[in-house]
Amino acid sequence: MNGERNSLLGLRPAADALLDTVAASGRAIFLMLRALRYLPWAPARRRQIVGHMLVAGVYTLPAASLIAAFTGMVLALQMGAVLADWGQSARIGAIVATSMCREMGPIWVAVILAARVGSAMAAELGTMQVSEEIDALNVMSIDPARFLVMPQIVALMIMAPVLTVYADLVGILGGAVVGNYQFNVPYLAYLHEAERALVGKDILGGVLLKAPLAGLVIAVVGCAIGLAVRPSEGARGVGSAARNSVVVSLILLTMFNYILSSIIQHL
Repeated sequence: MNGERNSLLGLRPAADALLDTVAASGRAIFLMLRALRYLPWAPARRRQIVGHMLVAGVYTLPAASLIAAFTGMVLALQMGAVLADWGQSARIGAIVATSMCREMGPIWVAVILAARVGSAMAAELGTMQVSEEIDALNVMSIDPARFLVMPQIVALMIMAPVLTVYADLVGILGGAVVGNYQFNVPYLAYLHEAERALVGKDILGGVLLKAPLAGLVIAVVGCAIGLAVRPSEGARGVGSAARNSVVVSLILLTMFNYILSSIIQHL
């Protein structure tokens, strides 16, 4: 009896954690649907949307530039060392371009936005919950999904593809510099190989599918976790919300990236 009781006690925390995860997922999906319902009201919130776009786009450019450039340079360095053994150094451009456009550009932009913007969303809304500002909005019959969540979703879904295109270009140019200086690949030959290797689905798959979905996931996760903070949790709850938003966003982004890559691969 004691062994059976202990086993049941051991299963209860796991079952509670699973139920909490399912409940949190349901709340996030419901919040997303509520926010998307208010998309026709987006023009009325254009000033707020532009402000979020500025934070997500312009202020993120330095980090995106450095990460994208060095990602392209590392790809060129590693692939160039292998291709040089086979006398195929000129193919560096093709590998760097396809890698950046298919995977590295979209996923690195998503990681930057999750770490920089998603955590800020969770912290901001969590602070509003602690200070009972969200309750004040509800008392005034203002839906937080329309007033706070919808502008965030629109801003990130617009800026994620823009940043992805920028990161792809910067990464390809970074690879061109390494290819030229370390493997003596002329810039024109590098760019010619990159242009020849890229096809429409490589570019459009990352820009029109992966990037907007990443923006949607990051915004919904950050807002949902921030709004789930309880006023009694205080500053600790706000910190946990910021941290958890990044972790959950990265897990979901990795999963969706694989699913979309599989779909794009078969198009």
